[in-house]
Amino acid sequence: MFKKITNGCVNLVQRFLPDAFVFCIILTIVVFIAAMPVTGMGPIAVAAAWGDGVWNLLLFSMQMALVLVLGSALASAPPVKRLIVRLAGVPKKPAGSVAFVTVISAVCCFVNWGFGLIVGALLAKEVAKKVKGLDYRLIIAAAYSGFIVWHAGISGSIPLGMTTLTDGVVANTGGTLTEIVGTSETIFAPWNLLMVLFVIIVITIVNFFMHPNEKDVVAIDPKLLQEEPEEKMEKGKTPAEKIERSLILTYIVVVLGAVYIIHYFWLAATTGDGILNALTLNIVNLIFLVLGMALHKTPIGYVKAITNAAESAGGIILQFPFYAGIQGMMTTAGANGVSLAGAISNAFVSISTPRTFPVFCYISAGIVNFFVPSGGGQWSVQGPIMMPAGQALGVSPGVTAMGIAWGDAWTNMLQPFWALPALGIAGLGARDIMGYCVVVLVAAGIVTALCFLFLVPAFTW
Repeated sequence: MFKKITNGCVNLVQRFLPDAFVFCIILTIVVFIAAMPVTGMGPIAVAAAWGDGVWNLLLFSMQMALVLVLGSALASAPPVKRLIVRLAGVPKKPAGSVAFVTVISAVCCFVNWGFGLIVGALLAKEVAKKVKGLDYRLIIAAAYSGFIVWHAGISGSIPLGMTTLTDGVVANTGGTLTEIVGTSETIFAPWNLLMVLFVIIVITIVNFFMHPNEKDVVAIDPKLLQEEPEEKMEKGKTPAEKIERSLILTYIVVVLGAVYIIHYFWLAATTGDGILNALTLNIVNLIFLVLGMALHKTPIGYVKAITNAAESAGGIILQFPFYAGIQGMMTTAGANGVSLAGAISNAFVSISTPRTFPVFCYISAGIVNFFVPSGGGQWSVQGPIMMPAGQALGVSPGVTAMGIAWGDAWTNMLQPFWALPALGIAGLGARDIMGYCVVVLVAAGIVTALCFLFLVPAFTW
């Protein structure tokens, strides 16, 4: 029965979910139409909101492209390849392989979401080379499904943002935050850690049982996953070629980067921020860059690795400006002072009680995330609405903030935006994995909602 439901979801998505870019265009049109009656803005004003927002994610777009490119280049280094190959040799059977990749991906995403996205996809691809009878689409979906816990983890932008009391944080909480909210009340709160554990267990079991019967498996020829054999670097003949192959030049940069990284984490450890809280997307990318150069050894060797990896970043470069435009339309308020994202949030606040507020906070955040797939952008939209409402109902700020954070991560399972790095590495399209992700979305959504309804009050009331 379960596999029939899964196959139905997969077949439905395969038939009706268009390419990720086409899906992005459809979302743009839907939000454009919906924003006008809700905000009272005319088509020109909504178009202006779209145009003003298009380039608001340029920094983030570059960061995400580098997550993919630098991570892939690092993984193509011989020592890292050997490590991933060794790890990929642990599972022996198809369903067990899916469960194994799910757990590894989820744990890595809890530590740092950018790191987890890359590690999960690379491991899944390597496992697919080794295990016969493995459904390639499902193993990549399993790698991506671990991403569902990222915002409850150590790199979660909302909980980490509340550890300092800046003007921006106060504004994002509607002026309700008068003192910092430490990670002991959010990320490392017992109820949140239990929720993470429960969700990982559930999605691992779900992915395990989703593996299709042998006759329905969509496998991939392992030969198609083999990379080109590494070229042996010959000694340079001309002065230019000798410089290109110089280990000295590479390791000057490596030492410079290593000194900075060590100093960065030393400051984090001694100033009270903590090493784990210091893991930002920028520092992860810098670590990938320095390690990649060190392991590829020569400047020209690293150039070739980056060039090969950059081919898969096209989807990110093309689609991120469109999602930034959607975010602009969602967050711009009309003359009535209402934005489309704000209207969605207020609708859930109006029907909430102290017991149900965290659940409705979670659900509303999931809906908004579908159109504003950015943790920081979502916080700036929903924080000023949800935080004062939670305070009025007697809900702790940590619970309200994590309700938004969990909702932001939840519907990523149905949002191709965040799957682009994994899909780029795997060489698949969104429709290939989203059918499986729908099942994960439903299962994880039920577990998380029940936790907010029963588990969280047991610890906080």
